[in-house]
Amino acid sequence: MPGTLVIGFVFVDIKGFAAENYVAAGRNVGYIRFIHGGVSRNVAENIANTGMPVTFASLTEDSALGNDVVKRLSARGCDTTYMKTVSENGIGTWMVILDSDGSVAGQISCPPNTAALEALLAEKGDELISSCDNVILELDTSEALDSCVLALAKKYGKPVYTVVGNMSIILARPDFVAALDCFVCNEIEAGRLFGCDLTSATPEEMYTLLKARVPALGCRAMVVTMGERGAVYYEADCNAGGTVPAIPTESVDSTGAGDAFLSGMVMGLSRGMPLSDAVRAGTALASATIMTDESCAPPDDTFWQRIASQA
Repeated sequence: MPGTLVIGFVFVDIKGFAAENYVAAGRNVGYIRFIHGGVSRNVAENIANTGMPVTFASLTEDSALGNDVVKRLSARGCDTTYMKTVSENGIGTWMVILDSDGSVAGQISCPPNTAALEALLAEKGDELISSCDNVILELDTSEALDSCVLALAKKYGKPVYTVVGNMSIILARPDFVAALDCFVCNEIEAGRLFGCDLTSATPEEMYTLLKARVPALGCRAMVVTMGERGAVYYEADCNAGGTVPAIPTESVDSTGAGDAFLSGMVMGLSRGMPLSDAVRAGTALASATIMTDESCAPPDDTFWQRIASQA
């Protein structure tokens, strides 16, 4: 089972697209879509959509929706062997309102039960992590699950990358960040980690901050995505980094862009790219996602050929 192991949850995304500027207290005309979602599920599909091997360890339900989620991932080439079927609360729900420019105007999340996934990793964790190339873990869902995965990854010498949730566990357990090969987040999450407001920071200011603060975190590298301002990366072990500009893109739906960025970046690293080029790959995949009303980039067998030609 070579390739990337993604550990996390499935959500159903209920997306409302406003036809004009969204008014919170008003009746807004637009359209609504139900889409397979969840940051980890998105990451697994993004990786499969570019032809890279990926296994998804997660939960599903014995229902039409649950079966459809598994069927879609399998059709994309994702290994769904370790998706455990539970009777209830196996799939979460996320409701989001998107303004006419594709930006998020509001959201509510109802997470699934984490106990069944903890049980799956307790039973199959050694088998899963010993045989993968790297791990993408959805942090901020269960401290017990995070601890188990990070310990097994250390045991078998596997690099770990993370999908950031609400930052609650990360802020309570900064040692988890130290266990990561690269910590990826957006500027809001970086601000919470460092205890300052970074929403108006320039990429150059962000790089200066990372250079000063990342070594104390203990992780080898950190990447911060900054929307239209691009992305900033810093590698502590070689004291080097830089910025990568965003790709000008007509936005249809900004949700899922961060998941796509992480997917492209980790795949780039898996293919032997330096972090600078891997960040460019993540930027390209995020751009492709923003141009759709899905939560993932569309299938693209030529993605890596184009990235290589631009290097």
